[in-house]
Amino acid sequence: MTDDMHDPSERSQVPVAKHVPSPRAAHGDTFVDPYDWMRDKQSPDLQRFVAEQNAYFRHRTKGIADLKRTLFEELKSRVKQTDMSVPTRIDGYWYFTRVVEGKQYAIQCRRPVSSPDDWDPPQVNAADAPGAMPDEQVVFDPNKESEGHDFFNIGGLDFDKTGRWMLYGVDLAGNERYDYRIRDLKTESESSEVIEGAAAGACLTPDGRWVFYVMPDDAWRPYLVLRHRVGTPVRDDVEVFREPDERFAVDVGMSFDERDIVISVASKTTSEVLMLPADEPEGVFTPFIRRREGIEYDVSFARFEADADRGSGSVDDPCLGDDTADGKLAADIPLALVFHNARNPNFEVDVIDLNAHKPPYTLDEGVVVAQGSPYGCRLGDAVEPGASTKPINTAYRNGANPAILRDMRGLVIEGIGMYRHFVVLSYRAESLPHIAVMTKAQALADFQAGRPWNFREVKPVGDDVRQRLYSIGAGGNPSYDAPRMRYSFGSYTTAGQLRELDPVTGRDVLLKSAEVLGDFNPANYRERRLWVRVRDGELVPVSLVFRSDRCPRMAKVQSELESIDILDEHDVDCMGRLRSACGANSDADAAAGAMFITGYGSYECSSDPGFSVARLSMLDRGVLYVVAHVRGGGEMGRAWYEQGRKLNKRNTFNDFVDVTKALESAGLADRERTVANGGSAGGLLMGAVANMAPDCYAGIEADVPFVDALTTILDPSLPLTVTEWDEWGDPLHNKDVYDYMKSYSPYENAPFGPWQGDDADEKAGEGDHDMAARFPKIFITTSLNDTRVLYVEPMKWLARLQSQGVDAVARVQNEASHGGTSGRYQQWRDVSEENAWCLAVMGINS
Repeated sequence: MTDDMHDPSERSQVPVAKHVPSPRAAHGDTFVDPYDWMRDKQSPDLQRFVAEQNAYFRHRTKGIADLKRTLFEELKSRVKQTDMSVPTRIDGYWYFTRVVEGKQYAIQCRRPVSSPDDWDPPQVNAADAPGAMPDEQVVFDPNKESEGHDFFNIGGLDFDKTGRWMLYGVDLAGNERYDYRIRDLKTESESSEVIEGAAAGACLTPDGRWVFYVMPDDAWRPYLVLRHRVGTPVRDDVEVFREPDERFAVDVGMSFDERDIVISVASKTTSEVLMLPADEPEGVFTPFIRRREGIEYDVSFARFEADADRGSGSVDDPCLGDDTADGKLAADIPLALVFHNARNPNFEVDVIDLNAHKPPYTLDEGVVVAQGSPYGCRLGDAVEPGASTKPINTAYRNGANPAILRDMRGLVIEGIGMYRHFVVLSYRAESLPHIAVMTKAQALADFQAGRPWNFREVKPVGDDVRQRLYSIGAGGNPSYDAPRMRYSFGSYTTAGQLRELDPVTGRDVLLKSAEVLGDFNPANYRERRLWVRVRDGELVPVSLVFRSDRCPRMAKVQSELESIDILDEHDVDCMGRLRSACGANSDADAAAGAMFITGYGSYECSSDPGFSVARLSMLDRGVLYVVAHVRGGGEMGRAWYEQGRKLNKRNTFNDFVDVTKALESAGLADRERTVANGGSAGGLLMGAVANMAPDCYAGIEADVPFVDALTTILDPSLPLTVTEWDEWGDPLHNKDVYDYMKSYSPYENAPFGPWQGDDADEKAGEGDHDMAARFPKIFITTSLNDTRVLYVEPMKWLARLQSQGVDAVARVQNEASHGGTSGRYQQWRDVSEENAWCLAVMGINS
């Protein structure tokens, strides 16, 4: 980078935003905002300010141009640029994607199945041109469809049962509003009607005659479901459902068995499912179970088939009941698999025999298959007296649970899937995702016997994974009839794999592993889990990733860490031993002590292990990569979320700061070489920790940051505001929430205090140069078309920081969404630029 802000010549080039005092009043408190005029996106002043900031960003980052280019070339050289996915069977076709060197987007292709019993994916040559194989058809090529557009995003592809008709939606602006069209894949012609401005996720009925889609309101909330008859004008479409409560968003799709059209209605804490038989598309949607405030549920449908092959050893099982003969049921047993938290805050799965009685059904019936841990949860006492006060990490033993779930810590049930031949359970424990599987025959036997279901955990074969921080999940199983289960596996140091397991024989086959080109050797990289004790005594899981031969401090301290699971900044003896072992005070290498630490901590979203090719360039330069799994996320279940939301939100920020301090106190990282990163709600985390602990960080990268949280959540007319009250609280109607949010909202808690007049910023800047010098360098990314975190939040924050002398820059993109630009090469350039900035702040310039 160019010289920092201490250079007067650099300081004079900082764009200056005009001051237009705008009072924001609530609960007897007034905050005067000098930059709220930026909310007018069409304002010439705003357009000028954005252009000036982008020019300033280019000027300030000239010095990292070579490093950016090097990182981009490294990333590109490691990716197999012409490749394809493993074919997945949907109805009568095998679908797969191809990527071609030089092309921005993946191309959707397919081949017909050879017979109804064809369950072995066809061998397709990845090097062939799309459509070159016999019977191969290019279904959708975004590279052609996107010609003439700087941004292109697909809102979904859906097919009728025959595979002839395809519904597809595209967003050309990045505002997440999609235009849907219907294409005849036999003639490659399109229907004349266009559904404009819909939300993502429309569906085409199996007969290809009807489209159901969702429209957003003025606040960008999906709230209205309409029915469209294919071949008729869109103006004749019929409203079938409207959600009046502004806390709730709506989605529509087909049930897994495609027998029903399903409307899902959900707030952050309450949900409802409405259904309509697919063969009665003009009927009325009815709730499967009516919504109850504070209760979340979902439902899928399956059956124990009368004609099923029970598999080896099941014919003589007495548990099949009196209505069986030769291992077969007298008739199908239709089932509803209900996933809910009505009785357990960390969810349970119930299986309801739909023959037992006619609708309606309730959330307190059926066979309980699995239950999560109530420990630490606000409503845990309803499950077990005293559970709410127990530590989240307490082992949970429930005799009704499958044996593999007993004594798990932080146990969360995340879902169940039932197929013709097997059943798969998804759950979370010890802060990591897990899956378990059993045969359908065993499930039937356990169901009828009333005993715990005999699931067995699925673990990847091959390398020892006992200490590996891996993610695993069932995926790529769109067909109910599939005889084998596909699942994905990956870790911080192992490229993603797609595997296929036969639940009857136990045979586990690797279908594809992401190929990393060049000299990549996974044996050179290490991953380690520590638990850091934070200020209120809670233990926060932390993931460490590093290259052992390039990260000198971690290499020296590995043996010492083997005997340490808990890191406590106040454990003087432990900290002393670690600092001594890693030689924290004697490193001459510029990379020694460099740390990149990231976190999220909102919406109960978990930051699970995953591989990144771009990350390798940082690890190869000796950087310690750290993920702080802070509260507000879902890593340890509902209690983890509850302790980091609403009036507990400060725990998220405190956790991140305390993890950073513990690692720096242990000598594993230096403050002068520590860079933090977070995006969206994680960007709020970045803004908060910059204010709270500026001395802990040399730099902070804040991507599309939610930094003016209080102003946004106070205004119900803004996109998605009311739906967010369940996450942050309602400061408009609750003074306690208002005061609490005001205490941490990054924009108005910039280190110099709130703006109070026309010359307040100038005076503050003149009077506190020391604080500006202590504040970390800031790199902000945003998009003018972002509808989730409006550009005005990071732009106001940027202006505020720069006016106070903070070294802050921003990359403001026109053609991008909340998730960034479209097209893989541009995404690679963007991440290379971001990583180059971070490395330069760490003192690593090549």
